Amino acid sequence: MREIACDVAVIGAGTAGIAAHAAARTAGARALLIEAGPGGTTCARVGCMPSKLLIAAGAAAHAARGAGLFGLDVPEVRVEGRAVLGRLRAERDRFVASVLDGLDALPADERLSGRAWFEEPGRLRVGEDVRVGYRAAVVATGSSPSVPKPLRDLGGRVLTTDTVFEIPDLPRSLAVLGGGPVGIEIAQAMARLGVEVCLFDTGRSLAGLSHPDLAAAAAEVFGAEIGLHLGVEVTAGAIDGDGVRLAWTAPGGGQEERRFERVLAAAGRPPNVAGLGLDAAGLSLGETGLPPFDPRTLLCEGAPILIAGDASAERPILHEAARQGRIAGANAAALAAGRPLAAPEPWVDLRMVFTHPQAASVGAPYDAAAGESRVTGAMSFCDQGRARVEGEARGGMRVWADRGGRLLGGEMLGPGVEHLSQLLALAVQEGMGAAHLRDRPFYHPTLEEGLETALADIVRQVRA
Repeated sequence: MREIACDVAVIGAGTAGIAAHAAARTAGARALLIEAGPGGTTCARVGCMPSKLLIAAGAAAHAARGAGLFGLDVPEVRVEGRAVLGRLRAERDRFVASVLDGLDALPADERLSGRAWFEEPGRLRVGEDVRVGYRAAVVATGSSPSVPKPLRDLGGRVLTTDTVFEIPDLPRSLAVLGGGPVGIEIAQAMARLGVEVCLFDTGRSLAGLSHPDLAAAAAEVFGAEIGLHLGVEVTAGAIDGDGVRLAWTAPGGGQEERRFERVLAAAGRPPNVAGLGLDAAGLSLGETGLPPFDPRTLLCEGAPILIAGDASAERPILHEAARQGRIAGANAAALAAGRPLAAPEPWVDLRMVFTHPQAASVGAPYDAAAGESRVTGAMSFCDQGRARVEGEARGGMRVWADRGGRLLGGEMLGPGVEHLSQLLALAVQEGMGAAHLRDRPFYHPTLEEGLETALADIVRQVRA
């Protein structure tokens, strides 16, 4: 049995794990990065980047079909599914390769391949022939897609975010289970590429939007391209020739069913913590299999183990995973050296959905019970100057502040939201008031003027 000793053992070489390993090294610790494979980070391999490539292809097809709005004649738009997916995989593989090149550049004695689990406090087992002694450890094992029970016996006809980008050609029809960010992004992109798409969700909102006005607008906008079945539950799935037949409960209580060529399970990615032996390391586990941990230091209760990224199930978003990795790696090095831990304030919550129109939520969530404790500024993109120029006049914005005008958060559905939401997130993080942010340059004509409109609405109400 090969024995290795290190200050910090990092389990998982995804976004959080790579950041944790680098931070621990920077802090002077002897750090070991352990990866069971396939590596390349969730974002590059099966998440952010391949999904955006699919979205970009769908957007190009949609723009060509809609060119008549601008007086342009595009006689025919023909989608070559194999070419679309071929480009997607080629570009995806470039992103993955760049990540793997960075890992390959690490010294050989700082990385280890194999499945790791805790044997006892202070000791890991990696594969069948390696033991690793550590002073502190970081769990950054990521997440995996879940498949709802009605779909588990349908074999390869069921796609997940780990497999959908590997299909050789676009299906003729697709059922998508889950109307969250991943589900609605892929559903819309597939529909724009000519796939007949139906989306199912037990809730009644899409793209993470919760404000009633925006949730209703999203259902109208996306329902124009996708068959929406909201407030329903898929109860059964069966193989039907080379496709699947799904049954679901309708909102009124009846049963409906339909055949699809493929079905995509996009209802969540639980953390990869099963089989790690966290209890053997001295941690007490909750019902979800996760140990309680401090969300600021990321230190788990009961042992010198920190948890970061998707494995923590707290904020499964890349920029948060990278930041958590840096915090966990630095604090693991501090534990190993007997130094105090850093406890930085969490970033303002920022979540985006890259549909067309885009959606985002920032800061404090919508609270229907907030009453007079909040002021909400509203604007509509339906008659906003730049949005009309671009032919994207859909959606709107709701921004909330306290009674004194200090910005708390908001939700958006519209063009350019990936930029507008970051402006609002920066303002909320800095504790700015609506009047303060409004008294800054807003160039004309830009989509950013839409944010200024919502701020002006808040300022008016506060002054009244």
